[in-house]
Amino acid sequence: MAYVERKNELKRRRHRRWKIRKLRAKLLQCQDPQEAEAILQKIKKLSPLYPLDWLRQQLPAHLQRGTSSQGTP
Repeated sequence: MAYVERKNELKRRRHRRWKIRKLRAKLLQCQDPQEAEAILQKIKKLSPLYPLDWLRQQLPAHLQRGTSSQGTP
């Protein structure tokens, strides 16, 4: 693998991690279950293999009720 290609790949990975950290922080601050579900969908779009079930369990109780009952299309 060429150096430039590797550098670009690492840059994408690091940026994705930074975005997910930012979204997780925003998720913990939100108050509305619909807003929480929207943030979870953004994380899923950004990284499809991210463990969303585990992340839903980490949410406060008032947000868990709203996100677990909604199905994804």
